[in-house]
Amino acid sequence: MSKRAAVLTIASPLTVFVMWNLFFVPALRAQAEPFYKGKTIRIIAGAAPGGGIDFWSRLIARHMAKYIAGNPNFIVQNMPGGGTMVAGNYIYRIAKPDGLTFGLVNPGLYFDQLLGRKEVQFDWASYTWIGSPERSDEIIYVRSDSPYKSPEDFRRTADPPKCGAVGTGAADYYFPRLLEEALGFRIQMVVGYTGTADINLAIERGEVLCRAGTISTFFGREPMRTWAKNRFVRVIVQGGLKRDSRLADVPTIHELMDKQKTPEGTRRLVNVVLSAGEVGRPVLATPGIPAERVKVLRDAFIKAMNDPGLLAEAKRAGWEINPVSGDRLERLAKEVMAQPPTVIEGLKKVLGK
Repeated sequence: MSKRAAVLTIASPLTVFVMWNLFFVPALRAQAEPFYKGKTIRIIAGAAPGGGIDFWSRLIARHMAKYIAGNPNFIVQNMPGGGTMVAGNYIYRIAKPDGLTFGLVNPGLYFDQLLGRKEVQFDWASYTWIGSPERSDEIIYVRSDSPYKSPEDFRRTADPPKCGAVGTGAADYYFPRLLEEALGFRIQMVVGYTGTADINLAIERGEVLCRAGTISTFFGREPMRTWAKNRFVRVIVQGGLKRDSRLADVPTIHELMDKQKTPEGTRRLVNVVLSAGEVGRPVLATPGIPAERVKVLRDAFIKAMNDPGLLAEAKRAGWEINPVSGDRLERLAKEVMAQPPTVIEGLKKVLGK
């Protein structure tokens, strides 16, 4: 008998059993158990409590886990600052690429990268894109007891009204600035609020008179819903290609540009900036997450957007679900970052670079 055969005959059934349990069973068990079992997923809400980002972060946290194998826990961490810049930088640079952290930021945060702002520590096109629960057009509204009743009042005033804003990447900043560039509005921006709730208080106190935002937030959250019902504020302009049925008497920026014969170059800039409305309420994660986990998160997100419980909660709160897939957001992110120098210069002018 050869030495090789002799060695093989020494391996008893007991030895084989022990080796199997030491080496093979743990490996098979690791393969069988889903990655997210026993894990906690953290959602970074890039704004203070009380606004749309916080609302969606918590709604997603309540309903997404059931569509992820392993049923992980979800927690929400508010990380306001810099118009969601703080959260955007954290997710890109500090969060681990393990699929356990993602967050919500302002849809126009990419403006800061296009403008070359030194605070930017991310590459918009390189995020891992999970999805967006909505798309929504921009509006600007003002206190009804103010002297600003129409677009013409904003153009002709010698005393520009103060409008509150979180940061340059949010609609509350870029839409008023776009109205200044495209339509000749005169507005004094007050930037640096930590969230929607702070701006709402400032409006109620009369510290600022106006604010821009999205239609979904205006009709979906308090106190704006009550403000609209009681006519405490009036909407002056909306940013969509056509009028929203709830704002049938409010002109669009495109209608006003037609009326004023706005130059074609400015119109192109308007279209680029307002594309942030299609991004809606972006949910994004750290680059470099394994592809199979990205698929798990994207699939779970879309399923959650169709969950009866989530839909019921959104309806009670007045929100409209109009989701965008992670694949679509990924394509949009790459497209929006590929802008020619002329558009960049236009952005610099609009956003005050």
